[in-house]
Amino acid sequence: MATELEELVGFLSSPSPTVTKAAVDIVRGLTGSEDGLQSLANYAKILLPSLARLLSGKKEVSEPAGEALVNLSQNSGLAAKMVEMGMINAAMDILYNPDSSIGRLLAMLLVNLTQLDVGVASLLQTGEEKMQGLYVMKLVRSFCRSSDEAREDPFEHVGSVLVNISKQEAGRKLLLDPRRGLLKQIIRQFDSSSPLRRKGVSGTIRNCCFEAESQLQNLLLISEFLWPALLLPVAGNKIYSEQDRSKMPLELGSALSIEREPVDDPEIRVQALEAIYLISLQEAGLRAFWSVNGPRIIQVGYEDEEDPKVMGAYEQLGSMLINSSGTEEPTTETSN
Repeated sequence: MATELEELVGFLSSPSPTVTKAAVDIVRGLTGSEDGLQSLANYAKILLPSLARLLSGKKEVSEPAGEALVNLSQNSGLAAKMVEMGMINAAMDILYNPDSSIGRLLAMLLVNLTQLDVGVASLLQTGEEKMQGLYVMKLVRSFCRSSDEAREDPFEHVGSVLVNISKQEAGRKLLLDPRRGLLKQIIRQFDSSSPLRRKGVSGTIRNCCFEAESQLQNLLLISEFLWPALLLPVAGNKIYSEQDRSKMPLELGSALSIEREPVDDPEIRVQALEAIYLISLQEAGLRAFWSVNGPRIIQVGYEDEEDPKVMGAYEQLGSMLINSSGTEEPTTETSN
């Protein structure tokens, strides 16, 4: 005899739109609690494909189905089953269907699924020689489109997806490939008004800098965009002196000649400092950092910093700069 939950899951495939709508609303509600989620997990074999089919339906069923899948995908076991059944392919197809209205939920689903190695491999299309990287290229292009500030931003969660894929070497190599120019596009979002976008950009840059030893040239090819993205968040709030700015490229000097809104998120400041550290471990990277008067910016930024974790990141970088062969400790001249 079927249990109530079995019957409920079965109703997701009902030919009656009214019954399906009622069932998916109840399932969405159940996924909002740990007990409900665990109970539904026992019926994953039927539940997950049924919810996936509803994603391409009308908003009244696709939205609760998407919310349910986002909640269910927080369970790593269920997320792995979703990847195995081709959920990433399905999500990407629906995401770029002009009739779909659940883009934000699909992006959130991709965030959860790419927490897993198999999810990253699926999104990178590993093993599909002719298609490899296509999904990521589409997501980056969508992420970098100008968003209408007055409307919902369906692609802001893509920043978190990029952080996840850049935790793996294959993802970093794809983003750093100069022929594709993906990281250059991503970096331009560093001054977005969306905190989620900014955090996604900073985390992605920082992860890509773990390839500095083998990919330094590709990182420095986009230094015009890279250094402002890394240095402005940790430059403090002071207006820099003309003498300091004269040793910087125009885009940095101009930004530091005026009052600026501080970067409130300490995680972004830590990630920027860690990225600079990874670049500066390489001799050519260290020279590039000095060439933009980077150590002076770090010194001034440290003077304004109050967060202990961020101060530790400043100090790690400062210690490396002082101890590096052939370098000198920055001067103590103050900014105006």
